[in-house]
Parts: sequence; structure tokens; C-alpha cells
Amino acid sequence: MTSKVLAMLDAFSPTTPALTLSELARRSGLPVPTVHRRAAELVAWGALERGDDGRYRIGLRLWEVGSLAPRGLGLRELALPVMEDLYEVTHENVQLAVRQDLELVFIERISGRHAVPVLTRVGGRFALHATGVGLVLLAHAPVDVQEQVLAAPLERYTEMTVTDPRRLRRCLAEVRRVGYAVSDRQVTMDALSVAAPIRVPEGVVAAISLVVAHDRADPVALAPLVRAAGRALSRALGKTADR
Repeated sequence: MTSKVLAMLDAFSPTTPALTLSELARRSGLPVPTVHRRAAELVAWGALERGDDGRYRIGLRLWEVGSLAPRGLGLRELALPVMEDLYEVTHENVQLAVRQDLELVFIERISGRHAVPVLTRVGGRFALHATGVGLVLLAHAPVDVQEQVLAAPLERYTEMTVTDPRRLRRCLAEVRRVGYAVSDRQVTMDALSVAAPIRVPEGVVAAISLVVAHDRADPVALAPLVRAAGRALSRALGKTADR
């Protein structure tokens, strides 16, 4: 039963946040009668909500449970003051992400009112090889994770996306050498991101970045700001671990 419930929840996505019963059955690969029974249970518990239009949506109860994830919650609470400071200095998009298997998950974001639009969302996943935070997380990931990413097809988001494994391997080495990553128009042609690692004694646990308009970006000037934010968060995490 657990696998069936998970398949139903996995049927929802940012592009399909509301589904009819038949759509939910088709996307989950389950029979309609099964989906009907399980959906009723999920609605009763609060994991799903059913609107007046008859469509199902993710319920607030599921969000409440998800917010208890310690890796996201504790880091987010520590990171927000640092992210707000970085935003006040730059008035650009500030993002915080962690690695989950072979992808990254954004756990917080501050969007500038006049900053360049971004494709990311809090709780959303993205490929590791294209974004600034992803390059940082991949550069410091275990070797087996790096090899799995490099061996898989690398999605091309723009003409600037690095999809050659040998070139990407060199990029990751450069990230480790200089202490930050620059993703120049690799996700959209109007944006550039600069990211830095957040470390604990065991290694890099997260990454923080600024995402700015390409035509007004100066990575050399932005890198010290982002690296300082990463170091501040690393110190905060270290103090928390010592308590």
C-alpha cells in the first residue's frame, strides 16, 4: 500500500499541481478504483485536498510533515539571516540548496523585486551540472556520485550548458581550486550565478548562491560576497554541532 500511496503523491509536479481522479490514476499507473480508495484516505488525513472542481491537490498536512525534515529546517533557520544580509547588499536572488542523491533541492530562496527571473522554487529539484549551487555540490560530492553524474546524459538547457563530461570534470576541479563556482548562462541565457560551499567538519553539506542578470554580472566582484556568506553559515553550523 505504501508504494501505491507514494506513486500517487509522485504524480503531482509543478506543472501538474491539480489532477482529476483519472489523471491521477494514469500518472501513477494505478487502477482507478485503487486510486479512488487511497485518495479518500489521503484526503481524510490531509495529505491531499479535493477542490470544488473535483481535482486533487497536495494538502497542507503533507507540507507540515515535510517541514520537519532536519536537514532542511535547521539549515534554513540558520541561513535566513545570512541570506537576508547578502540580499541587502546586492538586491539580487539568493538561493540555498542541498544535494539529494544525483540532484539538488532548493530549500530556501530570496527573490529580488527587480532581479532576473529564475526557474527554481523552494522544494524544487534540479540537475547538479548546470547551476552554480549544483556545481559546488557536485564538485564536493563523493567520487561515486560524480562518476554517476558524469556517466549519465547531461541535459542541455542553453547553448552555454556544459554537457561534455571531460569539460565538466575540469570545471569541477576549478571549483575545488578557487573555492566557488560560476554558472554563466547555463540555465537561462539572461542569468549568471556565483555559488560557494557551506562546510562542516565532515564535508560540504549545502551551497549558497547569487543569481544575477548576465549583462550586469561581475563574478570576480560577487565571489567574495558569496564566499563570505558560505563561511558565515559554516561557522554557524559548526557552533550548532558543538552544543
